[in-house]
Amino acid sequence: MDRFEIQTVVIGAGVVGLACARALAMAGHDVMVLEKNAVYGEETSARNSEVIHAGIYYDAGSLKAQWCVAGRRALYAYADARGVPHRKCGKLIVAADDAERPMLETIAAKAGANGVEGLRLLSRAETQALEPDLDVAGALLSPETGIIDSHALMLAYLGEAEAHGAQLVTGAPVLRGDRRGDGGIDLVVGGDEPLMLSARHVVNAAGLWAQSVASGLTGIDAPPPLALVKGNYFSLTCRAPFRHLIYPAPSGGGLGVHLTLDMQGRAKFGPDVEWLETQDPARIDYRVDPARGADFYGAIRRYWPALPDNTLAADYSGVRPKIAGAPYPDYVLDSRVSGHVMLYGIESPGLTSSLAIADAVVAALG
Repeated sequence: MDRFEIQTVVIGAGVVGLACARALAMAGHDVMVLEKNAVYGEETSARNSEVIHAGIYYDAGSLKAQWCVAGRRALYAYADARGVPHRKCGKLIVAADDAERPMLETIAAKAGANGVEGLRLLSRAETQALEPDLDVAGALLSPETGIIDSHALMLAYLGEAEAHGAQLVTGAPVLRGDRRGDGGIDLVVGGDEPLMLSARHVVNAAGLWAQSVASGLTGIDAPPPLALVKGNYFSLTCRAPFRHLIYPAPSGGGLGVHLTLDMQGRAKFGPDVEWLETQDPARIDYRVDPARGADFYGAIRRYWPALPDNTLAADYSGVRPKIAGAPYPDYVLDSRVSGHVMLYGIESPGLTSSLAIADAVVAALG
């Protein structure tokens, strides 16, 4: 088996791994990114709503709150400077009835504690003035929420990383690793041409596979337990009458069946929340059961009662790598073993937070 030395290895070429590779390369690291799939960004990063989140729902002081707000500000500036397609369209979190209106006030207070700008509580009339097709008791307007082309963003991150000397190797799963006496880690990498990489620093940004990767590294602390949560999406086959993203009040470990728009104006609804029994990412079935559409119609008609029949089509799904044990767990950046960073539970708002997470990784490596 060939053996090579490298300063810094990033495991996982999703949006967070590529952001880390970019930041590390720009900070002067000699970086190699290892991706087990044939193409970067094929899993969680390609199976989400492509929303730039404002930072509304997370507990004050949490990593999610800090990284989402900082990451969102940085991401808008980055997308403007690099020409990454995006739009600050804003969103409405709606109260379907009067009983849900106090929840909007609670959400607004939590968001204010996180430093989210521009939030405004709206009456029924004010909500309908913005979106006449909504039939709700009121809403919370978040003008800082937007959408972005996630694939274009990953390409921009990769391009800058490579411009600063980083290398991406695909079809390269990390099979195991042993921590050396000098603190580095020897990684055994599979694929068509297996090799050993002697790395001074390892950044585990493997997303769904982060716990599995960490468990195969001797000398690294045990990872937190993993819970996999599938979110199914249905596309709207007719034109959506909305200009904003529309979110119901959150419940059940997710943000509810919400309406999002892509850069071409196409509308989709989701994700719902489907807790999977397996903790093995290799056993995920990404197919969407069309029968789940019945629940989608019911959820959507709580705020858009005029949704026509037979206009939802089963589309795609994504899976969140949550930390098990709580419905709203925080991110984990584990740098207890000096020189190495393990990232766990990087689910939504991971795309929004990607630049802030990358800055935290660079800081953790000194």
